[in-house]
Amino acid sequence: MSIILSPDQVREEAAISLGQHSSATPHRGMPPFDPSGPPVSFFEFWPGSVFYAPVVAWCLWLSLRYGHPLALTASNPGFPAGGLVGESKLAILGQARGAAKEAIARFAGITITEDRAAVLLQARRAMAEAGLDFPLVMKPDMGCRGVGVQLARGPCDLKRYIEAFPAGQSVVLQDYVAHEAEAGIFYIRYPGEVRGRIISITLKYFPHVTGDGRSTLRQLIETDPRAGRLSHLYLPRHSDKLERVVPSGEHVRLAFAGSHSRGTIFRNGTHLVTEAMERAFDRIADDLPGFHFGRFDVRAESIAALQDGQAFRILEINGAGGESTHIWDRRTTLFDAYRALFRQFAHAYRIGAENIRRGHRPTGIMDLFRLWRREKALVGNYPPTQ
Repeated sequence: MSIILSPDQVREEAAISLGQHSSATPHRGMPPFDPSGPPVSFFEFWPGSVFYAPVVAWCLWLSLRYGHPLALTASNPGFPAGGLVGESKLAILGQARGAAKEAIARFAGITITEDRAAVLLQARRAMAEAGLDFPLVMKPDMGCRGVGVQLARGPCDLKRYIEAFPAGQSVVLQDYVAHEAEAGIFYIRYPGEVRGRIISITLKYFPHVTGDGRSTLRQLIETDPRAGRLSHLYLPRHSDKLERVVPSGEHVRLAFAGSHSRGTIFRNGTHLVTEAMERAFDRIADDLPGFHFGRFDVRAESIAALQDGQAFRILEINGAGGESTHIWDRRTTLFDAYRALFRQFAHAYRIGAENIRRGHRPTGIMDLFRLWRREKALVGNYPPTQ
């Protein structure tokens, strides 16, 4: 699963991904980007309380069917609360061994204290021990949907992030994988099964605008068919260069975090599942204790290489709280989105019920509430997402 790039490819892809100005082609290694159709689906940015109401109702019915309201928290006995909410990224990544450990992008963890100078020294030591160097990705140990994710191009970015992060919490420092090809791979394997299967693939296209030599970055964003609809996400993120005229042919990347809610473009790639890809994730799942159900967020040399089960790195592993994110493709109907989510949660409850039958205990309601409340309180205090 090694990642091999020529020096020129590394420089070109890093320039795009770091938000620098480059004439290199965006979406390297991805299937051709199809801009046709509506820029966003009509439900893509509904309030969560509205969109997920039918999913909650479905989970209540599954609770009755499988005899426990929180059976899904036993879907991954090796993850706190099954990875439903409030889980530690460091704890999940840190338990990987063998093929799983090899596939995960190198990372280190630090705890933020009031003595930020000491934390910065701690961070540099942790980086050295893990073999990390700049650029690197910084993100909260507890968080979801790309919240608080930033890129450190050098020591100054790291220092600013540490100073802005709430004390008492942990930060993940992770190797920056210089690829444009990113995907969410949703994998399930029932207890006792030798092989699992991939039920969803999300292709993640990082949005760009291209200069014409006359327009400012603000104008390019506001006149773009999709970016203009989401300017409230992109304009604050690029406030320091909005009035710059972008030279002709120059690409400016608008989002860094591979999250739909942060402005990254999602496309349904489930038709790209291959036997080789599923077997690669079988080997990874074998080396994740207590893992049966969830989404791997990966970056790859190319989607074609990922289909061969090669040349990719895992950025995050999401458990029961993960989502089949292909539903955010602008062509996905509301009916198909709910059908995918209903199927996903049916798997989670069924796997959890089987694990309970085998002796694993689900998380208690009060424990789950405390995890949810803690995560919700923290999210609003993290540094802004890039």
